Amino acid sequence: MALPEIFIFTLFALVYRFTARSSARGWLLLVGSTLAIFWLQPATPIRFLDFWLPVATLALTIFSWLLSAERDQKRNRENWLTAGVIGGIVLLLALTRYVSMDGILTVNRPPQTLQVLLGLAGLALLGWLLGRFSNAKSAWLGAGMLFLLALFLVLKLPQLSLSASIGLRSLVGQGTATATALDIRWLGFSYVAFRLIHTLRDRQGGRLANVSLQEYVNYVIFFPAFTAGPIDRLPRFTKDLQKPLINSVEEFGVAFYRLTIGIFKKFAIADTLALIALNGTNAGQLQTAGWSWIVVYAYAFQIFFDFSGYTDIAIGLGRLLGIQLPENFNQPYRRTNLTLFWNNWHMTLTQWFRAYFFNPFTRSLRTRYKNLAPGWVILITQVSTMVLIGLWHGVTWNFVVWGIWHGLGLFVQNRFSDWMKPRTAAIQSRPRLSKALDILNTLFTFHFVVLGWVWFALPSASLSWQVILRLFGLGG
Repeated sequence: MALPEIFIFTLFALVYRFTARSSARGWLLLVGSTLAIFWLQPATPIRFLDFWLPVATLALTIFSWLLSAERDQKRNRENWLTAGVIGGIVLLLALTRYVSMDGILTVNRPPQTLQVLLGLAGLALLGWLLGRFSNAKSAWLGAGMLFLLALFLVLKLPQLSLSASIGLRSLVGQGTATATALDIRWLGFSYVAFRLIHTLRDRQGGRLANVSLQEYVNYVIFFPAFTAGPIDRLPRFTKDLQKPLINSVEEFGVAFYRLTIGIFKKFAIADTLALIALNGTNAGQLQTAGWSWIVVYAYAFQIFFDFSGYTDIAIGLGRLLGIQLPENFNQPYRRTNLTLFWNNWHMTLTQWFRAYFFNPFTRSLRTRYKNLAPGWVILITQVSTMVLIGLWHGVTWNFVVWGIWHGLGLFVQNRFSDWMKPRTAAIQSRPRLSKALDILNTLFTFHFVVLGWVWFALPSASLSWQVILRLFGLGG
């Protein structure tokens, strides 16, 4: 989100807060969020794709609700009305092609109305078939999660993304010679996929209560958290959505404080640091260890202020809309070990992977391989979890190395912490020694994370290794 978008979203949130009645609150949020995902979607080089990607987001959301909903919910007229309202908004946006509103509600001119009508009809037919024949059982829910993961791989794997781009270009009659793996810029898909998988998996495990389609869509495409999180949970979100809005000086103070802090972090600090922060261009130009450390430190703080700034903005906008989004950062660079760092950095992502991968995988290993030593279980689960988190950011060797780096670091720290337990009481009885060790541990943890950012920030493993060597005065 840029500053003009944040300003407009803030105005919308204020109008919403002062005018929305309880009965209309969900509808107004639905309309606002639906328009927002079209408005925020960036342009793509594939004709009309920037219109169809938000449509695909809405379709995936509705289909996921159909997979997880009980049959009596699917027959509810209000839920069909919600689907009709969403379809109506899409159609109205398509009609803006005739009134020269390019760049106002959609980044480019929408497709021909007949194409949109045919597309909506096809999606409606598929939705009807899912509603008619699917049920909230493990097989259907599992198939939905596998489809989302497959789609994620298509978007993240360069070879598959390139093939998809070529196929889409051929479909709309564009030349394929200029196709690249970066053509399909599906804004917000990663976070949408996390929310959908969360609901499908919890429904599969019998932990998710029934919700209306309107509540479900509002949760998935909630515009303050659509592009960069945090990753909320559906039961918590709907609980806030159903609460009455209470206008108070304290509530507005908290909301605008978070907005102001977030804007300052992102646009004043992070964007300034980005001028010197490590990137693929300046990495190859580094000549000295001192300057190398400066650009690496700059990247470490730039990524923190950028990401935490966006989180503050999302939380502030959410508070204005009556939704208290979860915290995502809590002074992670001041933590004394790597486990505490990950408990305070992108907390909702860490919690998601812990709930839906790390804990189930750990239980599975302990159940199936009872003779496997606990140390091996910890090593396998921590490394695999961190590699998956790396691959979520991008399917490249650099993200794999970054994941292995943190996975091994967490394993070593876990083993070291166990070794230190009998000695903890003696150290704590000496306050000065304890404080000195805390400072050393914080510095060590921070620099371990900083070195990991080298792999995260750069496009190739060879360039990353070159920078690592340069940091320690090695290399040519």
